[in-house]
Amino acid sequence: MQHISKEQLEKQLSYITRAPKKQGVLKMIVVRPQTNERKILASCELSLRGGAHGDAWSQGTWKSLPDGSPHPDVQLTLMNYRVLEAIADTDAQRAKAGDNLCLDFDLSSENLTCGDRLKVGDEVVIEVTDVPHDGCHKFKKRFGAAALSYINSARGKTLHLRGIYARVVVDGTVNVGDSVAKINEH
Repeated sequence: MQHISKEQLEKQLSYITRAPKKQGVLKMIVVRPQTNERKILASCELSLRGGAHGDAWSQGTWKSLPDGSPHPDVQLTLMNYRVLEAIADTDAQRAKAGDNLCLDFDLSSENLTCGDRLKVGDEVVIEVTDVPHDGCHKFKKRFGAAALSYINSARGKTLHLRGIYARVVVDGTVNVGDSVAKINEH
């Protein structure tokens, strides 16, 4: 896979920033059963207890509660699918980012803030948390130094190009193609 340059990514920025702000679409679902393993799903159960079922979050994560259980503020990762389209050619390559819900939706700090809620499909409600989701050495290896530098830039962080964290508020099943809509704002 050839990595994108900063200039190529900047050319895609107008497309990325035109993502829907109020109602979008769930384009891809990814779970990480184990480190560096990805599964693309057509549907997935999301719950307060298990996060994205089949994902390793429920087995423990880098952020834990005092009792050692996984922290709900890092339960789900969301990424703007338009960013993934810019940095990778296929869904198999895009899934390497490891984000659970890949949305055609504006995740920027101007559009979503901590506590905002999104309804996904007919029943699931998720809530944006305030934990930063930054690119790391794994992202650099998978998508290149230019992509990592750009998403971690001040502008990239404001636009949440790397994505955001969320927690499940109302359990249910989500499906690729489901609508994603803001249901409240702070």
